[in-house]
Amino acid sequence: MDRALLVLYGSQTGTAQDTAERIGRQAQRRRMKVRVEAFDSYNVAGLIAESLVVFVCSTTGQGDPPDNMKNFWRFLFRKSLPAGSLCRLDCVVLGLGDSSYPKFNFVAKKLSKRLLQLGANALLPVGLADDQHDLGPDAVTDPLLKAFWEKALALYPLPAGQSLMREEEPLPPRYVFHFLDDIMEESSSRSRIQEHSGPPSSAHPFLARVVFNHRVTSPSHFQEVRHMEFDISGSNIEFTAGDVVMMRPCNAPEDVDQFCQLLRLDPQSQFTLKPTDSSTAVPGRLPQPCSVRHLVESFLDVSAVPRRSFFELLATFATNELEREKLSEFSSAQGQDELYAYCNRPRRTALEVLADFPHTTAELKADYLLDLFPEIQPRSFSIASSLLVHPNRIQILLAVVQYRTIMQRPRRGMCSSWLASLDPSQGDVYVPLWVKKGSLKFPRDPDTPVIMVGPGTGVAPFRSALQERISQGRTANVLFFGCRSESKDFYCRSEWEAMVKAGQLILSTAFSRDQEDKIYVQQRVREQAKLLWDLIANKNAVFYIAGNAKQMPTGVCDALKEVFQTEGGMSASQAQEMLDAMEKSGRFQSETWS
Repeated sequence: MDRALLVLYGSQTGTAQDTAERIGRQAQRRRMKVRVEAFDSYNVAGLIAESLVVFVCSTTGQGDPPDNMKNFWRFLFRKSLPAGSLCRLDCVVLGLGDSSYPKFNFVAKKLSKRLLQLGANALLPVGLADDQHDLGPDAVTDPLLKAFWEKALALYPLPAGQSLMREEEPLPPRYVFHFLDDIMEESSSRSRIQEHSGPPSSAHPFLARVVFNHRVTSPSHFQEVRHMEFDISGSNIEFTAGDVVMMRPCNAPEDVDQFCQLLRLDPQSQFTLKPTDSSTAVPGRLPQPCSVRHLVESFLDVSAVPRRSFFELLATFATNELEREKLSEFSSAQGQDELYAYCNRPRRTALEVLADFPHTTAELKADYLLDLFPEIQPRSFSIASSLLVHPNRIQILLAVVQYRTIMQRPRRGMCSSWLASLDPSQGDVYVPLWVKKGSLKFPRDPDTPVIMVGPGTGVAPFRSALQERISQGRTANVLFFGCRSESKDFYCRSEWEAMVKAGQLILSTAFSRDQEDKIYVQQRVREQAKLLWDLIANKNAVFYIAGNAKQMPTGVCDALKEVFQTEGGMSASQAQEMLDAMEKSGRFQSETWS
């Protein structure tokens, strides 16, 4: 009997990939032959021949599949696929989601339904893990995997004379490092990246020069927000309003140095990687040979808050009894409250964890670095400019993430801190980037009005849209902008005022801290009820929300439903139906982030 398991993952931020790799390690401990692949790296036509598959997927945007699942998704939903084509397949679907978003685990639910339509046999009901649960996704993942392994081992029992590998027994690494005696001159990241023809992508980004990097909040304001511009001349990058720019950051130089010291690695030394399994490829983003400095600076995510899998793997190297006990506790289902208090609540980084477990860190071999640390994930930013107004340029509004916890050092956002530190006045600096379609789509009909609600940096895609629309002669534009103070964080003020003066924009502002009673954008939406009802009911306007996903989107939706009730004479249920219908037809769109 072929004891083979395929684990496919669709991951946008790395969580689903981490879970899939964890399932892969559990399969190895059960002596199974296992492959772990991204959906779009797998030849989907081979699915009809598979017998046991675990699907792990997240949901992005407004219920969309992650980027590395899109091709698989299109193929699987072809109408031409015969109903019984997956009748040989036993499977489990695990969705990783966040119930604070309206399309909670939409992709996993839809995938599960489609697999059943095609004749697959679900070993368990679809698992819907929730980030909002007190124990996080593990509250669903742990019991689901326990039940799955009971079913899998009943279907595919261990061969006679074999037993499960012990949890504390280290698995072989995915790669072996071969350190070179001679230091070869590394090609610069600039020449490595630019040797590609075709549109820039995650695998082949474009190195864009930073043109300017200005702070746009008052120096006395607690939040640092920056306006940045990048030169994309010669890149063939095209974009429209609503699209996003992707950037992959680097670790801070002091973090790179500390990491190398803790692991006793020479940052100048060079190595080549050899996979231990023929089905594993060397990561395409790593040059061969590669320096330790390049690996740590540009590839390994050492400054992220580590996941449970990090502690599971670390525990297998521990020889110091105290450290082994603590790491085992953090790895166990029972120890998740402890792990949360130690790691997640204070936002402790992987680097800080290594410093807390010096004996175990001293035991680490370089071969395990790519098993232990995830790859640095790209970050997305709404593009805040239009090519019609700023040709060969991309502009963004960047909120620099910095806050305090019980940790001595302030917590800093890796990408925002890195971008904020780039100073083009000290010489040319470059950022690897590429562009992808965003979830906001603006109307093609020149007469369709747009109503945009964008507090804070949520205004970025609307700046792009206003530049684009006004340069095309479209003046039916309404913008609701909110911030704390008119004098401290009123982004792009002079631009909005010029548009208002020219009759190209109706602007409504809410400065929450400039008076005793806080005023938010949703109050301004209620105040403009007559105008909004006329634009939506009589002129087919499209309504947009962008910004922080805490209370603002719900508050704005409630205010809009009140407009429908007061001006349109609707009941509460009719107002909800109208909003749902607008969303379904694309006349209500939102892009929010937590």
